[in-house]
Amino acid sequence: MGSVLYLLCLFCQLILLPGLSSSHPLCTDSTAPFTLKAPLTFCPYNGSVCCDSAKDSQLQKQFQAMNISDPACASIMKSILCATCDQFSAELFKIESGSRSVPILCNSTMSVDSTQSNSAVNEFCGMVWDTCEKVSMLDSPFVPALQGSAGVPVNSSSSKLTDHWQSKSEFCHAFGGASAEDSVCFNGEPVSLNNTGTMQPPNGLCLEKIGNGSYIDMAGHPDGSNRVFLADQKGRIWLATVPEAESGGTLGLDELTPFLDISDQVYLDTELGLMGISFHPNFTDNGRFFVSYNCDKAQWDECSGRCSCNSDVNCNPSVLASYSGGSPCQYYSVISEFTVNGTTSQLSLATRGNPSEVRRIFSMGLPFVSHHGGQIIFGPSDGYLYFMMGDGGGTGDPFNFSQNKKSLLGKIMRFDVDKLPSETEINDLSLWGNYSIPKDNPASEDKDLQPEIWALGLRNPWRCSFDAERPSYFFCSDDGQNRYEEVDIITKGGNYGWRVYEGPYTYNPPQSPGGNTSANSIDPIFPVMGYDHSALNNSDGSAAIIGGYLYRSLTDPCTYGSYIYADLYAGAIWAGIETPENSGNFSTNQIPFSCAHDSPIQCTSTEGSRFPTLGYIYSFGEDNRKDVYILATNGVYRIANPSRCNYKCSKENVTTTASPSPSSSPSSGNPLKKRYYDLVLLISSLMLLLGLTF
Repeated sequence: MGSVLYLLCLFCQLILLPGLSSSHPLCTDSTAPFTLKAPLTFCPYNGSVCCDSAKDSQLQKQFQAMNISDPACASIMKSILCATCDQFSAELFKIESGSRSVPILCNSTMSVDSTQSNSAVNEFCGMVWDTCEKVSMLDSPFVPALQGSAGVPVNSSSSKLTDHWQSKSEFCHAFGGASAEDSVCFNGEPVSLNNTGTMQPPNGLCLEKIGNGSYIDMAGHPDGSNRVFLADQKGRIWLATVPEAESGGTLGLDELTPFLDISDQVYLDTELGLMGISFHPNFTDNGRFFVSYNCDKAQWDECSGRCSCNSDVNCNPSVLASYSGGSPCQYYSVISEFTVNGTTSQLSLATRGNPSEVRRIFSMGLPFVSHHGGQIIFGPSDGYLYFMMGDGGGTGDPFNFSQNKKSLLGKIMRFDVDKLPSETEINDLSLWGNYSIPKDNPASEDKDLQPEIWALGLRNPWRCSFDAERPSYFFCSDDGQNRYEEVDIITKGGNYGWRVYEGPYTYNPPQSPGGNTSANSIDPIFPVMGYDHSALNNSDGSAAIIGGYLYRSLTDPCTYGSYIYADLYAGAIWAGIETPENSGNFSTNQIPFSCAHDSPIQCTSTEGSRFPTLGYIYSFGEDNRKDVYILATNGVYRIANPSRCNYKCSKENVTTTASPSPSSSPSSGNPLKKRYYDLVLLISSLMLLLGLTF
């Protein structure tokens, strides 16, 4: 018993370790790589790159100014300078304190778990030293004063490596690094990852029904407990307790006593109502939370603001009215801030929210009654509030709002809700509410963009999420028009193509009173996952993608690391697998699902079928244990252990202490994650042998 308790304590300590950071392809400015329209003339990069022709020319001039006489050293230095064009340059040049002057040079003495395509290239740092140690160069990037590493600062005008570094080992300690699962290093060529440890899609999802209510959004309680907030489209939010798995319990909530009820302010219709809830990262200290909803100015006097159709975006409301068939901007998209009822010392224990609005964060009149997204979530790394907004409706975005950089329609926005706007922002930026603009929003580099915009070119982003282990993976599903449903990885300043493209296909709008955008004028980022409408079994062809989560719970170890998403109408669920890991390349498979034989609430199913009838799938949810839920018209369903539905999963209920092979482990390639997972299996095995349960 003592050994088991010791292992449990060790397990708890491992849970508290910070997650390792790894990323899909990103440039050093956090933007996504793009595809060149014409080859670079100096740097040997093609396909997906981080340099345009202007940057390429700048690097060529920098290289020529270095005046390196030795051809072999010159060739190596050229490759090092050009590494900034690599699609993985954000990882190559990243250090904890900021950015590096040169990429991380592959160094075999530091390598623990090489995953790049050729292990021999791990000697690249030593090769740089051997080739260039006695070669003079102007403005060397290896001068210690520039790198901020140990060494004797000297004049950097012309120098050799031996002027600053006493040995190869000292040089590679400063500039070298290992290639591991959670990082990449530079070997003189564009980064290429091995296709090792390929995951397999789960054999099926086992679901247990734990609630009968129909909800549109869910958020784990910020205190880390087993409590969650559930919101419905009418404008009500409940605080609920989640039952332990296999306990036979159901959601604990009082339908008659909601945490917050603003249904008198919310206008409810098919695509209108409460759209999202989000709780401040410091909610336990400040009690602040935010609600995104729609209102009708004809029914509520405080439903007001500017119309999204205005002269700034070259939109004439009278012209818009002829297409909308009604009054433009009768309905508004609103974000309001609220706080809980309770003393400042016990905010996390509060069971009721104050229905009086603290602050109107955002308010914008909508051109039509559909395609206005509405989800809000806080970024896990930056603490800013992200707001997903659709193109405003109308077949084919007739006014081309999504590509209009001055319009907030068809965009993902990012706000700082912890600072009130400055006088400059109020006077010069024409903000749409009470928030500040984060200094690194894309408008800091693209002056044509409205300052709130983080990404553009979306039709109707419906459910986005950050990967719990790699926050740079920001997934958003985007509803298609009539052909393709897509999942995108959102990056700073990214343009996701609509309405020039619908998914990977070019799109021709039936009418264009707002003008068109040419395909040659944008650098679209195409989906990483998705499906054609023709692939569904719907008789009427209806489709609407519902974005989910990259599954990080150990409840179903065979689903760990898969991105789970669904379709509203088809009742179909997919699992997306990234191959190789951290590459940004996904394959996707539709997977079966069924109801646990011991589900706390019996699942309904169609006659002659063992598959549960979920009804319309509205959304997914995730609790503090990273368990994933499906929110549907027929109730709340939680992903359960595969064996409860007789799905085969070799990683479940392991009763020996043998560790799974790296290729079969959900933490394949990452020593810390593998250690964590192996320890879970070891503890489970010991407790099973002792007849104990968690």
